[in-house]
Amino acid sequence: MERKREKVAVLGAGSWGTALAMVLADNGHEVRLWGHNPAQIDEINQNHTNKKYLPEITLPETIMGYSSLEEALDGIKTVIMAVPTKAIREVIRKMTELTSESVVIVHVSKGIEPDSLLRISEMIEEEVPADLLESVVVLSGPSHAEEVSLRHPTTVTVSSKNMEEAEKVQDLFINNHFRVYTNPDLIGVEIGGALKNIIALAAGISDGLGYGDNAKAALITRGLAEIARLGVKMGASPLTFSGLTGIGDLIVTCTSVHSRNWRAGNMLGKGQNLDEVLENMGMVVEGVRTTKAAYQLAQKFEVNMPITNALYNVLFNNVNPKDAVDGLMSREKTHEMEDLADILGGRN
Repeated sequence: MERKREKVAVLGAGSWGTALAMVLADNGHEVRLWGHNPAQIDEINQNHTNKKYLPEITLPETIMGYSSLEEALDGIKTVIMAVPTKAIREVIRKMTELTSESVVIVHVSKGIEPDSLLRISEMIEEEVPADLLESVVVLSGPSHAEEVSLRHPTTVTVSSKNMEEAEKVQDLFINNHFRVYTNPDLIGVEIGGALKNIIALAAGISDGLGYGDNAKAALITRGLAEIARLGVKMGASPLTFSGLTGIGDLIVTCTSVHSRNWRAGNMLGKGQNLDEVLENMGMVVEGVRTTKAAYQLAQKFEVNMPITNALYNVLFNNVNPKDAVDGLMSREKTHEMEDLADILGGRN
């Protein structure tokens, strides 16, 4: 397809930011990849590699690395925000100090801020002055960076309060190996993308305990019910959770060794404590932070989320993982169809 060449800044030179920069470069756009580590940026520019995050990949030579945020943002109208949730406010604040032109911000991280309980789009809207923010668009879906960087077929979804801008972002990214759908349900897309990391941690724990496929299938299925139950209570459409950013993202994150949340859970199930796991991972595990936020959201909206509660106790109250799983299995009996009807009706 013929497309207009655009200048795009990707903020965050981790695995996902780098993989998305490759998609944009494949589409002929001028891509500026910003990171805070000068040595990493030098590697990107000189060797066209990013070995810490994508060790087997050669990057398109048209991707230019920047360690200066000001230079990366010069003349840019579209910004891809690919930093961890905990860093978003800091990066956004620096960005707003350096630009005087309004921008479209496309966030591609998956999380919820503990305590404030804000979704990422809400965090961005809170930090960016209205005259500097054209629109916020979220890009989410079942998409491991490792596979996107190999140009394996991948499908994702974009959503926004401004669907015209979402469609522009769709055009920016879509190609023969990276298919992009639109969905107007911003709340559902963000909630599904964030909360699936909690269930992936739980699935990893189950695998680490050696409980097999039956247990993991139950966790995925009942986990989807929890996600939908909370999402609908917050204003999402239940249909979103049967799509790419619901069951699609949940399957890929709970079943793949590429998933850092699954890997972290797997280590917990094998007996490592949380500090050891996070140190060994060497990368951000969004599900840990999101578990705290989801636990708080469940209390705020009075939503029953037993898997989230069990994982919260494992992560923050030193409950033994096996005891947590056994506790889930011994819960009071209930009726699955009644539970599904509650989700569709937006009840608890």
